[in-house]
Amino acid sequence: MKAQSCKPCAEGTYSLGTGVRFDEWDEVPHGFANVATNLEVDDSFGDTVENCTASTWVPLGDYIASNTDECTATLMYAVNLKQSGTVSFEYIYPDSSIVFEFFVQNDQCQPTVEESRWMRTTEKGWEFHSVELSRGNNVLYWRTTAFSVWSKVPKPVLVRNIGITGVAYTSECFPCKPGTYAAAAGSSFCQLCPANTFSSKGATACQPCELATYAEQGSASCKVRPPCTDKDYFYTHTACDANGETQLMFKWAEPKICNEELPQAAQLPPSGVKTKCPPCNPGFFKSNSSACEPCPYGSYSNGSGCIRCPAGTEPVLGLEYKWWNVLPPNMETTVLSGINFEYKGMAGWEVAGDYIYTAAGASDNDFMILTLVVPGFSPPQPALEDGDSKEVARITFVFETMCSVSCELYFMVGVNSRTNTPVETWTGPKGKQSYTYVVEKNATMSFTWAFQRTPYHEAGRRYTSDVAKLYSVNITNVLGGVASFCRRCAPEPGGACAPCPPGHALDHATGACQPCPPGTYLQGHPPGSTPTCQPCGPGTHSNQVRSLCYNNCSFSLALPGRTLHYDFSALATSTAFASGPSFTSKGLKYFHHFNISLCGNRGRKVASCTDNVTDARLPEEGGTGRVVTSHVCQAIVVPSDVVGYRAVVSSQPVSLADRVVGVTTSPTLDGITAPPELFPPANPELPDIIFFYRSSEVTQSCSGGRATTIRLRCDPLQPGTGSLAVPSKCPEGTCDGCTFHLLWATAEGCPRCSASHFRAIVGACQGGLQRTTYVWREPRLCRGGQRLPPPRVRGCRSADFWLKVGVSVGTCVAVLLAALAAYFWKKNQKLEYKYSKLVMNAAAKESELPAPDSCAIMEGEDAEDELIFASKKSLLGKIKAFTSKRTPDGFDSVPLKPSSGGTDLEL
Repeated sequence: MKAQSCKPCAEGTYSLGTGVRFDEWDEVPHGFANVATNLEVDDSFGDTVENCTASTWVPLGDYIASNTDECTATLMYAVNLKQSGTVSFEYIYPDSSIVFEFFVQNDQCQPTVEESRWMRTTEKGWEFHSVELSRGNNVLYWRTTAFSVWSKVPKPVLVRNIGITGVAYTSECFPCKPGTYAAAAGSSFCQLCPANTFSSKGATACQPCELATYAEQGSASCKVRPPCTDKDYFYTHTACDANGETQLMFKWAEPKICNEELPQAAQLPPSGVKTKCPPCNPGFFKSNSSACEPCPYGSYSNGSGCIRCPAGTEPVLGLEYKWWNVLPPNMETTVLSGINFEYKGMAGWEVAGDYIYTAAGASDNDFMILTLVVPGFSPPQPALEDGDSKEVARITFVFETMCSVSCELYFMVGVNSRTNTPVETWTGPKGKQSYTYVVEKNATMSFTWAFQRTPYHEAGRRYTSDVAKLYSVNITNVLGGVASFCRRCAPEPGGACAPCPPGHALDHATGACQPCPPGTYLQGHPPGSTPTCQPCGPGTHSNQVRSLCYNNCSFSLALPGRTLHYDFSALATSTAFASGPSFTSKGLKYFHHFNISLCGNRGRKVASCTDNVTDARLPEEGGTGRVVTSHVCQAIVVPSDVVGYRAVVSSQPVSLADRVVGVTTSPTLDGITAPPELFPPANPELPDIIFFYRSSEVTQSCSGGRATTIRLRCDPLQPGTGSLAVPSKCPEGTCDGCTFHLLWATAEGCPRCSASHFRAIVGACQGGLQRTTYVWREPRLCRGGQRLPPPRVRGCRSADFWLKVGVSVGTCVAVLLAALAAYFWKKNQKLEYKYSKLVMNAAAKESELPAPDSCAIMEGEDAEDELIFASKKSLLGKIKAFTSKRTPDGFDSVPLKPSSGGTDLEL
């Protein structure tokens, strides 16, 4: 400042000129703000903001690490630039379960270019990132938000060497920190001291350690070498010599930090013991130089000699490694430092005859890396776009981990030399077991195994005996691979083999390709076997090329006395659901996102789930992220209104259904069970329609792949797509991590309406007309189909008419009854008269008096003689005679017949 001119910094110091650098992280440097916030937007969600106060960025010496819980940790730095400049930093971002963004805001708190804020995951050490800054005030933000998916804790984001240019011209030079030096004047940075050297602050050169001490790269002091133990060396084998023998060799682990001259130190065991070489791997043969060479195409080998494939057969190409005398040429191994995450020029895995194992690293928290590269694949039949499986190959390996602490073995897959994606992780000791990964893309693939003994760094080697062993690796359909056996094929006229056309299978009897019959599909599993025609499951049909079975959005259900018909056409397109709030403890709301393509599309898988945490913000690469397409897929989604992003954040997509097994009402199909107790039935009379699926994606808990059941339930109160539910006992949709159970309630799941779903109501007769109306039975468990019949009207007799008829008939009946009563009353009088006459005759005989010729008839007695009644007059005649013989004085005139036979006399 005194001379008003720029001068070079002295040795042992450095300067960025118009910038500043932050490379010491023993504490958070001055000027940085370290803030933790809770992204909860729903107060009823549970936890309070105080739960996140400790979830901040943590300084760890050479770098600063992010949080790993469901809080949001923000590292901020405000700077005023005198001119346009840049901000640059190095970072490690290994786990997409953390949302990591870096962005800059100006004076108006407006962010810079949106696409530059989203960081990409890293798998190969430190990545460099730089962003241009404008003149004036700039606020820099490093923000992370983690969410623990499947109860796994993600690995933190690491940031180091933050440099900013464009600030005011510096008026001082900064001394080099301990462990670094600047040998020349005018340095813009300080160099690390090499191994076994050290330096203090402001050093111009590094000092060598004494013979009994050692130092790692960039050390500020030297440490005393401990006595050597059996954990400081490892064993390996040499290549086979001309006699077919290999030597067992013992080597010190590099870098060697122990002292073998101390009294209690272990000594390196003697090397050179010769043993017979293991045989060659399948598909290889031993050449004159005792090296294993691949067999030529058209032949196969079990490791001894090459044999030509018989006529009508072809070699099954692949790669199988089960003997480990030397590392195969398409494999490489290295070590990634667990301290500074930089690669070291040393081997991480060593061959040991019948297995390959992890050697001793420089530190117990180093990553031991083994990578296998395959140039491409040549499946015997091309994977059809609409097939139930897009498998082009599969890799199967047998491994074992022996650990005394929390070691981890990672298996990662890379496509076309792009960033490796972690596929599976094993923690702790694991017995000898097999794992299979299905390859669905024909491209150059890399398969990587990474083993870390412990995530914590400690001086020395304590857990070298914790190792991972790889016994065998088998990859099918490798382009340019070798064969260990041959299979039948359809021969061509020239003698070569040709693959069967799509939808055809090889007939072993004739050796010709025969089309699969309708209702079957072509299945090519297990790998290496000849594809065969397999029947489709219930409720499904085969497509035209017999590559898969699918449901055509219809179903028929036979019930006692009726048959129900279903139409799921409205559910044919892909339908997305967000099921259940977050089950985390910090208040960040995220959802299990399910996307379902139930039927239709002739079996094509159209449901997709995306991982857009890192790749979706890369416009130069399409900006779509990693996409999983299947019949049913699941991802973890953080809504945009929660994290404040323009779009939702989707992570860790998995396929739950690659193949339709069948559609039925039975709870069990093909070994898959949908327990009814998980979703108690709402309508016992109408069973649920269950869709059964399988996925070829293999996990630790699902060696045969995942399975999914979708229980489609008729719910008239939920029109449209309805709602999706998971079992209350299993909020993630699965109770065992292997089989997923979903309940889809919608009105579209109801059967088509038919005559059995409505009833008739007959109305009263009004005005000579009667109306019959048809109504739905309640609850109405149908939709579409047959409509309600229109009301019917017909003629009828009203109640007034029938009342008149009734009165008339009643009157006639009453008159008739009265006449009958009068008739029988008169009849009764005649009988009384006859009875009196009989009594009088009997009395006369007893007194022996002569019988009178006539007698007087008292009033009211019947005056008719029995001869007169014998004339049998009609009822009207009798009534007429009765009325005409009554005298005016009230007495009846009765004709009497004298006993002498004279004429009748009238009394």
